[in-house]
Amino acid sequence: MKWNNALEDYQYYLKLEKGLSENSIDAYSRDIKKLINYLEVNELNVSAIKISHDNIQQFIYTISKKLSARSQARLISGLRNFFDYLVFEDYRTENPTDLLETPKIGRKLPDTLSLEEIDILINSIDLSLPQGERNRTIIETLYSCGLRVSELINLQLSDLFFDEGFIRVIGKGNKQRFVPINEQTKKYINFYVKEIRTHINVQKEFEDTVFLNRRGKKLTRVMIFTIIKNLAIKVGLNKKISPHTFRHSFATHLLERGADLRAIQQMLGHESITTTEIYMHLDKSFLKEVVNTFHPRK
Repeated sequence: MKWNNALEDYQYYLKLEKGLSENSIDAYSRDIKKLINYLEVNELNVSAIKISHDNIQQFIYTISKKLSARSQARLISGLRNFFDYLVFEDYRTENPTDLLETPKIGRKLPDTLSLEEIDILINSIDLSLPQGERNRTIIETLYSCGLRVSELINLQLSDLFFDEGFIRVIGKGNKQRFVPINEQTKKYINFYVKEIRTHINVQKEFEDTVFLNRRGKKLTRVMIFTIIKNLAIKVGLNKKISPHTFRHSFATHLLERGADLRAIQQMLGHESITTTEIYMHLDKSFLKEVVNTFHPRK
């Protein structure tokens, strides 16, 4: 079996059997492509069926000089999943990555923004520009609904159930959930849709997409990252932030104000409560306050 054929089969498996998004499939594929490129550069004529533990160990050793421990761990995990698939399909009898040592990494949590920092970012947006109203609405929606960036750019007008107080979100694995939306965010979305979006020449296939670029097409993930990065630079925010920062801040602020962890799990679209627990980042002062408030023997 040629490498490209094995990779193509694996991609179909991830899409059809695992229900992963295109972004996740691309991420898994990049790990395999790095290995394929290494083999080609070093003129190692070994197939996906015949590649050995030693071949992969040497690949990891070579590429590790350019990667952090976290990136190495993620790469090894990606390769392990690929070879697990080959074993599952009976192409191989064993996984050559089983004996690889994964670098030990500490838990890295994203920065959390305070309410004041979020307000500063939003207030720095130039609302005299058409994209200003759009960008304010984007930040408000990311934060107040705790959306992933992919969920935001794929949000449809037909997903807005404002009378019921919810928006419909299509998350990872094409799973659907309904997320509550507050009055302020509804107001911003309504204003953007009725006063700004109506003046855009919407391209075919994007008539139902909420957030559009100036050419009338869906915004890209990169564009959302760029908008947020430029805002952070503009206000001199000394934190590394991304769209995910607003999602993390949304969940953290809710938990700090006493929201139930399982309710947060549902709103974030986490399949496991364990993911939500790891995701949360609480300081010791808040934990102390919880004990002092709720412990029966306080």
